[in-house]
Amino acid sequence: MKDKKVLFVSSEIPPYMPVNQVSESAFHYMRKTNSKGVQVRVFMPRYGIINYRTHQLHEVQRLSGINLNINDMDMHLMIKVATIPKERMQVYFIDNDELFKRKAIYTDSEGEFFKDNDQRAVFFAKGVIETIKKLNWPPDIIHVHGWMASFLPMYLKSFFNNEPLLSDTKIVTSIYDNGFKGVFSDEMVNILRHDGIPEDQIELLKNKDYVSLMKSAIDNSDACIISSPEINTEIIDYLQSYDRPILNHKGDIKEDSFLEFYEQMLEEEALAV
Repeated sequence: MKDKKVLFVSSEIPPYMPVNQVSESAFHYMRKTNSKGVQVRVFMPRYGIINYRTHQLHEVQRLSGINLNINDMDMHLMIKVATIPKERMQVYFIDNDELFKRKAIYTDSEGEFFKDNDQRAVFFAKGVIETIKKLNWPPDIIHVHGWMASFLPMYLKSFFNNEPLLSDTKIVTSIYDNGFKGVFSDEMVNILRHDGIPEDQIELLKNKDYVSLMKSAIDNSDACIISSPEINTEIIDYLQSYDRPILNHKGDIKEDSFLEFYEQMLEEEALAV
């Protein structure tokens, strides 16, 4: 694994966000991988609660400045960077004032799921891939954590499926039990159709809820890791028909079998060539 590249894309990462199941597990995966001499890069959204001064964020002008089209609207992409103290890992923040500047993360002051969370998640997925293209940094593995990152597998397999830089990249999705309550807006289907997402992929998301989103991520991943001690039973049932590798890690932050899992995936790919 030492000469390999692993990209971690997470909804949340400490110390920028509070510690919870997703953020703690994602941090464990990236820290352990980084400690093995693997080239690691990390992406997350730049939510409004993340303080520039406290975390020493700065904008990367050479990566910023492009517009991402979301449902026929041009939305400005900004890339911020910070370094996690003591870990020697850079974190790239996907930012847009309209989508991420608000101080609330996923819900409004009354606890209602933001109506534009679908736009935010699609913008995040597209922003990550466009930034990787600008960096000219083809990851061997992309490891996805958290629902805000979970449109990425579908977009990589459909919207970016002809991107040569990522033709050999494998996608791993971690499955968690802390999703979201509520549903995406009815506009989500228009967003996906505008980007040419196939109808069978849109059908997977017909319920517009967390379970539907995870089914989509599972179908578009090359492997999955169960990263929570308990998982939604409908998702567990859906995994029964999954014909690709699954690691039952259960979020044990002392256990490093995921590194062997990465290696096995890449070895199988090498043998298949």
